[in-house]
Amino acid sequence: MSRRWRSMAFLGSLIASTTVMAAELSHTQIEDTRQGSSHKATNVLSATDLAHARLWGLSETEWRRYKQLMQGIRGSISPATISPIEVLGIHARDDAERQRYAEVWAHAMYEDAGRILAFQRAYDAATKHLYPNMSLIDISRLPGKTEVKNPFQSGDRLLFFTRPDCPACDLVLNKLLKRIDEVNGVDIYLTHVDKGDDRTVREWASNHQIDPDWVRSRRITLNHDGGALDKLTQGQGEVPSILRRRGEDVSRLPVSEL
Repeated sequence: MSRRWRSMAFLGSLIASTTVMAAELSHTQIEDTRQGSSHKATNVLSATDLAHARLWGLSETEWRRYKQLMQGIRGSISPATISPIEVLGIHARDDAERQRYAEVWAHAMYEDAGRILAFQRAYDAATKHLYPNMSLIDISRLPGKTEVKNPFQSGDRLLFFTRPDCPACDLVLNKLLKRIDEVNGVDIYLTHVDKGDDRTVREWASNHQIDPDWVRSRRITLNHDGGALDKLTQGQGEVPSILRRRGEDVSRLPVSEL
């Protein structure tokens, strides 16, 4: 290949390379321009944004930050009705900023409560003025109260199964003792106590303030379980349990009926 031909080939290659570099540089400049324009457009607030910012008493900078935060997790998990003040307060950057937004929100809520109460008073007055002899609700058509049926009769005897160190049992016992005048008496059976261990039974009665006069008059009896709960419930009973003896019939009584 002649020297002249080699020179021409090198010159062509150089021109092609320069063209590619120029094209790439131009493309990069265009992208940078687009990104800059997009960023600039994002920072420009519309007339509606400016109006909303004024209504909330926020600066343009605060409103931009609020809109930016709503593009993240806050906008994804919060209701659409969340206020800009709450958003900025939740995402406060320090304690002072958090306190400032908290006070702004508290003041806004206080004023709104006053407006609501004022309107309610005006509404009540208007109703009395426009409809002085009418009731908005026909009370006669409302369903009456459901009569609560008393699960006890004066001749009933209650069998209460409990055990020492049972807070849930103690709550049921307190309810039973408050209604002792409605029944013939309460027979208390302690489980998890060795047969013949009367000392533990007496200590339990003393700790639970069982009136000795009730025991002497047999309004309350203190007993060892001795398998009575399993026998009466076919092995299905758990403490605390209440059974009601009415004549010859013995039935379980739900704790919820106390």
